[in-house]
Amino acid sequence: MYTASAQTKKAPAKKAPAGKSSAADIAAGQDLISKSDCLTCHKLDVKIIGPAYKDVAAKYKPTDANVALLAKKVLEGGSGVWGAVPMSAHPNLSTADAKKMVRYILSVK
Repeated sequence: MYTASAQTKKAPAKKAPAGKSSAADIAAGQDLISKSDCLTCHKLDVKIIGPAYKDVAAKYKPTDANVALLAKKVLEGGSGVWGAVPMSAHPNLSTADAKKMVRYILSVK
């Protein structure tokens, strides 16, 4: 007969549900942006060279697919969606950090 071991399992770390961003990821994303070159071209609610964060948040729902898409754009750079001026690539940024930054941007109201 099989008996369960007396070992206790650790509960997995709480993760935000799919499409939802945790408060910790949003705060980390805001911190990462404040230490990056992003604010040279983007502001919270005013278009400078690139779109305002609130405009990006209005255009893209905070789904996992959109977070992945926009994080890829942050990492690789690109142009065309918001005009002809290209966004610089950020290849030294990790994918995880880029996603946190995007989660912050998509949380802006």
